[in-house]
Amino acid sequence: MKQSVIQVDAFTDKPFAGNPAAVCVSQSPLDEALMQQIATEMNLSETAFLYPLKEEGNYSLRWFTPADEIDLCGHATLASAHVLWTEGHLEAGITARFQTKSGELLVAQHGELLRMNFPAQPVHDAPISPAMVAAMNHADIVHGSRNDTNYLVELRSHQAVVNLTPDLKKIAKLPYQGVIVTSAGDTPYDFVSRYFVPAMGIPEDPVTGSSHCSLGPYWQAKLGKDKMLAYQASGRGGELHVECTPERIYISGQAITVMRGELLL
Repeated sequence: MKQSVIQVDAFTDKPFAGNPAAVCVSQSPLDEALMQQIATEMNLSETAFLYPLKEEGNYSLRWFTPADEIDLCGHATLASAHVLWTEGHLEAGITARFQTKSGELLVAQHGELLRMNFPAQPVHDAPISPAMVAAMNHADIVHGSRNDTNYLVELRSHQAVVNLTPDLKKIAKLPYQGVIVTSAGDTPYDFVSRYFVPAMGIPEDPVTGSSHCSLGPYWQAKLGKDKMLAYQASGRGGELHVECTPERIYISGQAITVMRGELLL
């Protein structure tokens, strides 16, 4: 069995920036254990697996980290749609429809941007525990929030987010999938963020679409804006256009193919 694998840098128009994802398009479902083995072998924050369903433009999509399957991933969804159009699986102008563990996700072409339609995942106020303070290495925390997946920490400034060196071992012991760290941004960005997910085998995710399903509503409430430009301030960095509605978040960005290969299984 031979399986193609394409590596895409998402939320960037330049290679070796943004967030890399591997994308495997097959004609039928792959064995779950095999998908996990491939994701572990690729050792990227996410490897996406998709295959076509009956309706045109409709695909099953699953995401695996090097350690486990997750329910929602933005950058690997963006990468998957990019692969469908650039590799000729889907004609230009046809919306990509992905059936996932988080429901149906749509991606459409909007000029140079790919626009994803994702579920909103708002956070609510939460106490800042001593364990969280320690995990943040006693950074200047302004506010704490959470939902069922992540804890969101707002710091005092953009520079505080950039300079943060958290204790990843302590983050991995917290009762959350990951920790989102954010602050208001400097021009032209409305807000900046970073995302740490060591419990899932991802010390720091370079650019995270799914975290913006929470960041969008959070900053919409604070800034009074429905449309925002965000920057994820990891070492690779990436830019995201975020538009909020009551139940859906539209996250747009660019993507670029950096590698094509074949797995010899």
